[in-house]
Amino acid sequence: MNKTFIGMIAAASFFSACNQQTPKETPKQDMLLADLDTTVKPGEDFFQYANGGWIKNHPIPGDEIAYGIGELVQKELYVKLKTINEEALKKGDKTGAGQRIGDFWYSAMDTNAIEKEGAQPLREELSKIAGMNTKEDVMAQAAHMHSYGANVFFDEGVTQDPKHSDVEAYTMTQGGLGMPNRDYYFNTDARTAKIRSLYPGYIATLFRLLGSDSIEANKKAANIVALETALAKSSRKLEDLRDPYSNYNKFSIAKLRSALSPGIEWPKYLEQMGVKHVDSVIVGQPEFYKALDKVIAGTDMQTLKDYMAFHLVATFANYLSTPFEQANFNFYSKAIRGAEVEHPRWRRALDAEEGAIGEELGQLFVKEYFNATAKARYEQIVENVRNAYKARIEKLDWMTDTTKQKAIHKLMAIKKKVGYPDKWKDFSALKIDRGPYALNMMRANEWWNNYEMSKLGKPVNRDEWSMTPQTYNAYYNESNNEIVLPAAMMTVPGFKDADLDDALVYGYTAASTVGHEITHGFDDEGRKFDEQGNLASWWSSTDTAQFMKRAEILSGQFNKMVPIDTLHINGKATLGENLADLGGILIGLDAFKQTETYKKGEKINGMTPLQRFFLGYSLGWLLAERPEKVATQLLTDVHAPAKYRVNGPFPNVPEFYEAFGIKPGDKMYLPDSLRVHLW
Repeated sequence: MNKTFIGMIAAASFFSACNQQTPKETPKQDMLLADLDTTVKPGEDFFQYANGGWIKNHPIPGDEIAYGIGELVQKELYVKLKTINEEALKKGDKTGAGQRIGDFWYSAMDTNAIEKEGAQPLREELSKIAGMNTKEDVMAQAAHMHSYGANVFFDEGVTQDPKHSDVEAYTMTQGGLGMPNRDYYFNTDARTAKIRSLYPGYIATLFRLLGSDSIEANKKAANIVALETALAKSSRKLEDLRDPYSNYNKFSIAKLRSALSPGIEWPKYLEQMGVKHVDSVIVGQPEFYKALDKVIAGTDMQTLKDYMAFHLVATFANYLSTPFEQANFNFYSKAIRGAEVEHPRWRRALDAEEGAIGEELGQLFVKEYFNATAKARYEQIVENVRNAYKARIEKLDWMTDTTKQKAIHKLMAIKKKVGYPDKWKDFSALKIDRGPYALNMMRANEWWNNYEMSKLGKPVNRDEWSMTPQTYNAYYNESNNEIVLPAAMMTVPGFKDADLDDALVYGYTAASTVGHEITHGFDDEGRKFDEQGNLASWWSSTDTAQFMKRAEILSGQFNKMVPIDTLHINGKATLGENLADLGGILIGLDAFKQTETYKKGEKINGMTPLQRFFLGYSLGWLLAERPEKVATQLLTDVHAPAKYRVNGPFPNVPEFYEAFGIKPGDKMYLPDSLRVHLW
């Protein structure tokens, strides 16, 4: 995990919009019709058929790496949040949330001061790094840097203990890399190799900006890459990080040194980082920490100093003057993800604010923009989907009755959180002023670090949210056995919720969001947690074997998909999300079948309810993506690219064949014997 909360961007791409019509009405706009690419048959490429018309008419803007319905919704949210900030600044409160929001906005938008300061806001920390003399100094400084979000050498943080969900645990995992993950250091495909070749230049650029000459900067960069490559060599691959058992290794703090890292005084440094009230920690990848010990012991002091200085500046580059910020953009956004130009400063400021004081901003957001009627509608959809899943589990012919009852018990115990938290976090101890932007970010990271560390030794707060109300996304938390649906997920660009017909809503919300998140409780990873959120075996060995046999069919299907160049989808790494997509479609459809809209069977603009359901689901994944973004996603993300969130699961859904007349010979046709029969 990464405790650098600053700069997190609200995830997007579940929702879409359409004006509700009845058979007698003349449509103002029906996106399900307007987006169609009728030059493509549904059975050949359903994603293109459903969304191709819109994609052809809306090229990706230069400041986006992907563009679709989610970005349209997000833009609307940005405008609302920008208004809140500008009004807070204008009001000029001297204390409280209004002061922090207004001063944060002033600091982030004060370009004159930011350009004048250059790297000055980081000089104190850079001096501390330069003053290190021993390996003990290195680890002490590393502990200090972790407290404000510069996670050098490794990652760590506070989480619920997977095996004891009522206990807050301290977890240590692999990390310390400047490129997205280990594969960027070793893969030989052309795209990854090119990015790897550009990385030393990015590092050297930052050192030149700090005052090094070109020869010295290049030498520093080469040594840093060598250090990180050694760490990457002992880092686990993406798919291997999804096994909760193999990534759960508990050690007493007193024995960390003897068991893993003889050269690192972990008790001393963990205490410095704020780890108190616990006598043990969970180590995700023990082999990484054994390698870390050797890397630190075998690396010269100057390289260790350079490595830490680079990561400090890289962490906060986006909040410094243009040369630093531009270097960061050129490598991470342009080279890796394919962006052509940057988002405007005000939008980047909102992204940073989301990570810093997003929940405080959320209090004002829900007062202005959240509709209680919409909340009630989606709370009811959750229950409809839950009941549909219960009925489906009861009918399974491969699961034993004992496991069925436990599964249903877990399903009915899933807690739903809709809209916003009942209790807000208190940010009064966080100092935000009109001084340097980077220091506001650093102090915000320190606040979050202290907040998380303060949980150790206390009961778990199961009412806490891990997303802000204005986040355009949703999640399932296996440790709490809950689904969380923020207020912004109900945002529809240009339309009121009441204008959306049930077929579309059940496709893009009940299936792709509610059903998807509930199914995560029973995917290849989520099924290993019980109704209380504990990592525990509650399946019979027979049922486990049956589950894996069926799940592996889906994994095999995705392994064969090649979205770009020679890069395949990793069916094992993406299995959980693919299972959730398929399960969400099945149970979302079952829930939709219980509505009057489905039972009446009336067409809207010539489309049956069943057709609108599948088109509504597909509209939720309406997205054009740059090749660089797709390539990066295939290496770093457990989600398949958007197109395959549609074309991947649909061939396994019987009603898809019925709705669009899919026949043998069509590319999306699968004989029943090759389909996934799980839920």
